[in-house]
Amino acid sequence: MNRFLKYGLIVLLFCLTSFVSVDEVESAIKNGNASQLSKYFDNTIEITLTDKSNTYSKSQAELVLKDFFSNNVVKGFEIVHKGNNAGAQFIIGTLETKNGEYRTTIYMKQKGDKQLLQELRFEK
Repeated sequence: MNRFLKYGLIVLLFCLTSFVSVDEVESAIKNGNASQLSKYFDNTIEITLTDKSNTYSKSQAELVLKDFFSNNVVKGFEIVHKGNNAGAQFIIGTLETKNGEYRTTIYMKQKGDKQLLQELRFEK
C-alpha cells in the first residue's frame, strides 16, 4: 500500500475517533447522564460549578455531576461554538435546566487514541 495513502487512512481514523467521542459527550450532557459522561473522563478532571471548582478523580467527578444533574434537570443543550487546537477540542454551549441556563465549556485532549475530558465548566 502506498505510504501516503496508509498515513492518510491513519489520520482519517484518528479524526473520526475524536469526533465520535465529542458527539457522545454532547449527547451525555443533553441527557444529563453523568455515568455516560464519565466514560470520557481522564484520570483527573477539573469541574467548575457556580459555587465551587475542584479537580476530582473519575469516580468523584461522576458523583459531583450526578448531584449537579439531579438538582438541575436538563431541558436542553445548544452548542454555540466548537474548536480544536493541537490535539485538543473544546465546546462552548448553553445548558438549559429547570433552574436556569448555564454557560458550559467542555475541554477535551487527545491521549493515545482517545479524546478525554480534562475540564467541564457550568457557569450561571
